[in-house]
Amino acid sequence: MCGICGEIRFDGAPADLGAIHRMMSALERRGPDHGGSWSDGQLGLGHRRLAILDLSVRANQPMVDSALGLSLVFNGTIYNYRDLRKTLQAKGYQFFSEGDTEVILKAWHAWGTDCVSRLHGMFAFALWDATQKICFLARDRFGIKPLYWTRTQNYFRFASNTQALLRAGGVDRSLDPIALHHLFTLHGVVPAPRTILQGIRKLPPAHWLRIDAHGQTTEQAYWQLEAKRPETPLTEGEWIEAIEAELRAAVRRRNEVADVPVGILLSGGLDSSLLVALLAESGVRDLRTFSVGFEDTPEERGSEFEYSDQVVAHYGTRHQKIPIPNEEVLARLPEAVDAMAEPMFGQDAVAFYLLGERVAREVKVVQSGQGADEVFGGYFWYPRIQAETQGSWLERFRKHYFDRDQEEYLELVSAPYRGPDHTSHLIERLLHQPGADSLMDAVLRMDVTTLIVDDPVKRVDNMTMAWGLEARVPFLDQALVRLAARCPPELKLRDGGKYPLKRIAQALLPPSIIHRPKGYFPVPALKYVRGPFLSMMREILHSQACRERGLYNRAYVDRLLAAPDQHHTRILGNKLWHLALLELWLQRLDALSSTERGMGP
Repeated sequence: MCGICGEIRFDGAPADLGAIHRMMSALERRGPDHGGSWSDGQLGLGHRRLAILDLSVRANQPMVDSALGLSLVFNGTIYNYRDLRKTLQAKGYQFFSEGDTEVILKAWHAWGTDCVSRLHGMFAFALWDATQKICFLARDRFGIKPLYWTRTQNYFRFASNTQALLRAGGVDRSLDPIALHHLFTLHGVVPAPRTILQGIRKLPPAHWLRIDAHGQTTEQAYWQLEAKRPETPLTEGEWIEAIEAELRAAVRRRNEVADVPVGILLSGGLDSSLLVALLAESGVRDLRTFSVGFEDTPEERGSEFEYSDQVVAHYGTRHQKIPIPNEEVLARLPEAVDAMAEPMFGQDAVAFYLLGERVAREVKVVQSGQGADEVFGGYFWYPRIQAETQGSWLERFRKHYFDRDQEEYLELVSAPYRGPDHTSHLIERLLHQPGADSLMDAVLRMDVTTLIVDDPVKRVDNMTMAWGLEARVPFLDQALVRLAARCPPELKLRDGGKYPLKRIAQALLPPSIIHRPKGYFPVPALKYVRGPFLSMMREILHSQACRERGLYNRAYVDRLLAAPDQHHTRILGNKLWHLALLELWLQRLDALSSTERGMGP
């Protein structure tokens, strides 16, 4: 797990190593163990390393294979790298390192663009082929690892976060109106390739991008998720058995492929508790588990310690319980915002940030339960969508998911940002892509391939990597997701959702864990806004910077401020927090711009 960056020039100039080093400085927290750069004329690469596999200097990056004329920067983990290594050795390739990075180099030489379809894991990488004068970038199937880029007439730059591209300079920081519409409709999600900034884009999941020496680009999807029933129907028992086998394999891969200890983020919910159980049942000893909790409000509990404690007692894990007072949440909130590559409305972003800080003192790698709800239908809005029988697929989805309908969005933003219903157009297209048997098949596929990428998955990456902590997500294992997508939605949504996981857990976990109400890693103070948190949001939204930006309709802001606890989205986000978070993120961006003004492109 690392931070990567680079530049390829089209104007005849050599790569700007000053820009490379500025980007690397913005990536240092993602990779505290080593930093390196490399250039070859018009191409420059930078890398910050978090050492997980092959801890020796032989695995430092950028990794260069002079004999093959290849160089690489890579962020992520390839879980099947040992098998690929054996296959490549049988083809005659010789290796000088022991980790997964060099496997990608040899795989490109052996198979070209087809190499990405052979990689099982989470990854974002950029490879320079000096012989062909080609830069090749790729991102994993579910976008677990980020890859942003910016382009001018003279160069193309890429990095693991937007902060690095902004640090290099020359980026158009104006707001993208279409992305803004997505942000306030899909609770912080801006699907690839857009970001909230006009000058920065991101490579979509399951895509590669090839750029030649003259700037000609080719982009292509290398994988698509099918959500259709198998030709030979399976019984319920066969589905449960097959899913359990794939889940066990996914958890095992993410524990074994590491040369450092692996811990578990234990929320006390079914998903993370099941990870603990499967590792313990497989014979792993000395399990390290970590839980975080916050202060209660009258409406909602702020911790799930009563559940995580039961799992700890059941399996005897070496556990750390981390209570966070509201004063710390408020004081550290700007830090968490600075770690966001894009604005994040999820209230648990600061939770993961503060948890990551503590956990990184103990381990370098953790497994996390993200993805289980999207893959196995665990959220409360899925049954509501399924129960809808009237209207188009878009209408049935929008009614239970969109944060704001078009009329309210037009009330939210000022005149320059108003326009058509961009989000409805996008969702309509995504729902009707080929390969889904029903509305719920299409919804769950869209969630796991698009929406989750730029909400919980991005959030976990940004907040853990801010502390040099690698988070692995077994519920987004490609083999497991491919199998689950073919499973009938009715089976997944039974018994309140995640029925296959509940069946698997019956022999492994206490019933109180399996049948407890769904939790959301809550930070109640950002959902039920009052006291110092309300004062903070009021100050942000009444600030001169906010007024001069002219993004929000003041009447809408005043309406939310007048009743901050009464304006929630359909999926229970606080609308006032959405406005305050985006403005705070933009103000922090403005501050960064002012301190770095004068840096060349």
